Amino acid sequence: MSVSLMCKSVLGSRRAVHAFQRRFIIDMSYSNHFMDYKRSSIPSSMKKMMVMKLSPNFRQAVSVETLPVPTPSDTELLIRNRYIGINASDINYSAGRYDPSLTLPFPVGFEGVGEVVALGLSASSRFALGDMVAYLNAGAFAEYTLVSVQKAIPLKEPQPEALAVIVSGATASIALKCLGEIKQGETVLVTAAAGGTGQFAVQFAKMAGCHVIGTCSTREKAEFLKSIGCDRPINYKEEDLAATLRREYPKGVDVVYESIGGSVFDLAVKNLAQHGRLLVVGFISGYQSESGLQPVSGATIPAKLLQKSASIRGFFLPHFLSEYSDCVQKIMQMQEKGEILCAIDDGQTEKEGRFVGLDSVYRAIDYMYAGKNQGKVVVEVNPDV
Repeated sequence: MSVSLMCKSVLGSRRAVHAFQRRFIIDMSYSNHFMDYKRSSIPSSMKKMMVMKLSPNFRQAVSVETLPVPTPSDTELLIRNRYIGINASDINYSAGRYDPSLTLPFPVGFEGVGEVVALGLSASSRFALGDMVAYLNAGAFAEYTLVSVQKAIPLKEPQPEALAVIVSGATASIALKCLGEIKQGETVLVTAAAGGTGQFAVQFAKMAGCHVIGTCSTREKAEFLKSIGCDRPINYKEEDLAATLRREYPKGVDVVYESIGGSVFDLAVKNLAQHGRLLVVGFISGYQSESGLQPVSGATIPAKLLQKSASIRGFFLPHFLSEYSDCVQKIMQMQEKGEILCAIDDGQTEKEGRFVGLDSVYRAIDYMYAGKNQGKVVVEVNPDV
């Protein structure tokens, strides 16, 4: 064989090898290798809660729809949700108060814990099938949720306590640190102290060396508050809150962590100490109304603040994302070490039973707005996972 023919033969064989390699790489499609309906337990459809009508009445606004299970893009994870968290702000979201640009229908729910069941090729460099994660992402009220890999927080196991941390815990920690500027020896009043975020505010304030007052509505909640370090639980169903504060704290309170609004907000302003700081983290008493607000004594606020050189500071978690990641990581480490309690409430004491299945989200929201919860309200979506 001539040199020329030999060269052509070798070149031809190299082209064949190269062509084969190129086809092999192209065939390595992540959509086939990381998500396959035919050879996995992933169904083709799922249940998902969608806002169909803007309303603060969650039952009227939201319906459970059957939709295709989505395919993750290159940098996304598909999470089979095990637990989802309930927030007072779910009603604000279904009423369209947070993002007026959203067009109907749109998904609802902010936070979840579950298992990675499919993922994009780039996402596979950080996560693997079967990993457990927590996340903060719109559209959590579903059997499956697509989550950007940057928003996923790895977990050792699918623990619902993580749901208490990623919104409620972060809110309490960042608000008290950045806006409350709490100092050792100060007095801190936490309203709705036995709720999802109040429980953290009590504990963080106590860790900072503060005297902590917490409002609640039952004797059981008062005992719970004592167990997490609250110095003075006030059951406002049995004690007059205004009279108690006036009698026991005549100089006022240095920091108020306030989430109720209306008359409680007015009382908080009135009881601020000199240089006091009132942190508005919510106003749940008004969320179910058309306006989303309860009236307050606005005309007297400037004078009351001026007389005490006091201030009112609003807190909205999305405005503090630079603090968020480190904060959540720190709280989760504290929870793992037993340094902080993340109480959850899955409706175990309810006559109808625990909140299990996507349809029970309606019951869970009603339960929270009735003031029955002690800790973070959680729904178990897929108990068999």
